[in-house]
Amino acid sequence: QVQLVESGGGLVQAGESLRLSCAASGRTFSSYTMGWFRQAPGKERDIVAAISWSGGSTYYADSVKGRFTISRDNAKNTVYLQMNSLKPEDTAVYYCAADLLRTPFTGSYYGSNYWGQGTQVTVSS
Repeated sequence: QVQLVESGGGLVQAGESLRLSCAASGRTFSSYTMGWFRQAPGKERDIVAAISWSGGSTYYADSVKGRFTISRDNAKNTVYLQMNSLKPEDTAVYYCAADLLRTPFTGSYYGSNYWGQGTQVTVSS
């Protein structure tokens, strides 16, 4: 079992930055692919970024490439999402995820076995 607790959300203006943190409990944290998903009102929960267990491989949704950076510290059981140049369309509830699920053919991330409670990010124009 893994428990995830996010922090760092808030209200910012367009162009500003936020850093989300996700603290995980459980001895197997370092073995999991970790990620961040987001869900805007009336929309599905979509992958934002993912990072392999070693941190050596990362994935970003096209909409955040070049602006967001995912990282992890296995010694601290923590994964981060640095969000720069935020846009109003980044407004959503952001969820930390552990042990991500991928479709067998395309390899797309579609879910996770473990979720945090979510943290609200609101970007005003």
